[in-house]
Amino acid sequence: MPAEIMRRTSCWFLGDSLCFLYNYVSYIITSASVGVMVLISADRFVAICDPLHYPSRVTERRAKVCVCLCWLISALYNIILVKDELIQLGMHNSCYGECVIIVDSITGTIDTVLTFIVPVFVIVVLYMRVFVVAVSQARAMRSHVTAVTLQLSVAATTKKSELKAARTLGVLVIVFLLCFCPYFCVSVAGSDLLKRFSEFVAFLFFFNSTINPLIYALFYPWFRKAVKLIITLQILEPGSCETNIL
Repeated sequence: MPAEIMRRTSCWFLGDSLCFLYNYVSYIITSASVGVMVLISADRFVAICDPLHYPSRVTERRAKVCVCLCWLISALYNIILVKDELIQLGMHNSCYGECVIIVDSITGTIDTVLTFIVPVFVIVVLYMRVFVVAVSQARAMRSHVTAVTLQLSVAATTKKSELKAARTLGVLVIVFLLCFCPYFCVSVAGSDLLKRFSEFVAFLFFFNSTINPLIYALFYPWFRKAVKLIITLQILEPGSCETNIL
């Protein structure tokens, strides 16, 4: 955000190389953010719709591999978008001190489909399925409330945790749509509208990455406790790795 503010409100004095690097990294971060959200949706889908196979299908190793692949694919994909700028730095700058990367209409349309429409479609389909299964599970639990045993009580607690995670995902998806829709709508609408609202939609676009951690902090007590340990520097104390935050 500081670099974006400087790029839009004053002269860019960091040179063409850092201009390219800034734009490229910002593209990678936003694309990877969308990809990770799709992975979270898939994780919640398996956890709620196929809970018996969840421990075997979603392992820590597979999760790490998927996240790494998400970032790698994002880096490779976005280098294609800015390849012309990489060949000739500053080729779209009209004057000294400007930092601009222009993507042609065809490439921009393809990018909109791949980084917004397709991910949103996948997320919405998965989450609608999660919602339907969650509602059916809640009804089944209410119908068998008189026959609850200790084992079922523990299972119900687990289900409650899974449903809470799904609710958090729902909030994330809504915020994601509110932040990303204006940017892509303005981009598709045309250059005149883009010039008029470019600053607002750009800041709203990046604001999604700012608010996501706040959403996690509001919904998860362990996340709030972890942030508190970091801010108060308790994480630097001996034995802090043994602290129970769950």
